[in-house]
Amino acid sequence: MTLRSALWLPIFDELADPVIVARLAAEAEEAGWHGLFVWDHIRWREPVRAIADPWITLAAVASATENLAFGPMVTPPARRRPVKLARETATLDRLSGGRLILGAGLGSDRFGGEFSRTGDEPDDRKRAEMLDESLEILTAAWSGEPVRHHGVHYTVDDITFLPRPARPIPVWLAGFPGKTKPMRRAARYDGFFPVNLPHADEFAEAVETITALREGDETPYDFAIGVPAGTDLAPYERAGATWWMAEFPWDDLSVDAVRGVLREGPA
Repeated sequence: MTLRSALWLPIFDELADPVIVARLAAEAEEAGWHGLFVWDHIRWREPVRAIADPWITLAAVASATENLAFGPMVTPPARRRPVKLARETATLDRLSGGRLILGAGLGSDRFGGEFSRTGDEPDDRKRAEMLDESLEILTAAWSGEPVRHHGVHYTVDDITFLPRPARPIPVWLAGFPGKTKPMRRAARYDGFFPVNLPHADEFAEAVETITALREGDETPYDFAIGVPAGTDLAPYERAGATWWMAEFPWDDLSVDAVRGVLREGPA
């Protein structure tokens, strides 16, 4: 499979403006990039001061482009109500004509206290339970059939979510390579995005593990990597990467830096 390329943007400070990000998305599409993905945070450590809402930003991206894939990479559903997320994702997918990819994960409290400072769940294990329930609800809601879910964290009592998305929305799960539960979760969905990836060898091991977990499943599956422009992508591509996310430093971010990578073109 050909390696596809995307910009992966922390929408902080200079990029905390949906007009600017939508313009960058249009430029990326024209330059031949295949996708644009954004971070999903409500707070981050200093020196970051300004942060954009990812969902409003993605709606702007959808409206400014025609073929570009896009989505949050990644969003923590434990911070959101799954019934609202079901409505938002279906609407956004229809707005774009079927181009949304939902990146999801546990999230972390260590970079900005996003959970502990807002009264959201700070415990990783409980957020993992909430993530699993949320994904079950989303999958059921996107089907257009009545949703009946009575779980530990969420209840949906016989609600039908229409209109459906333009097509089945791909779900990519983030996780640390080597941790079994996140990879088992990812194997049940459509893609895996390893976080804090130290080396291509670890990525190759993750690909092997998930491929084995998916034995007998012939549906397409994506493996994404987030590394800076200029990284040798060949070892990752040989290991099975299908997407490259061009990574940018959150503490030294500018529109000019993004444009510089954008104009170099995709891999």
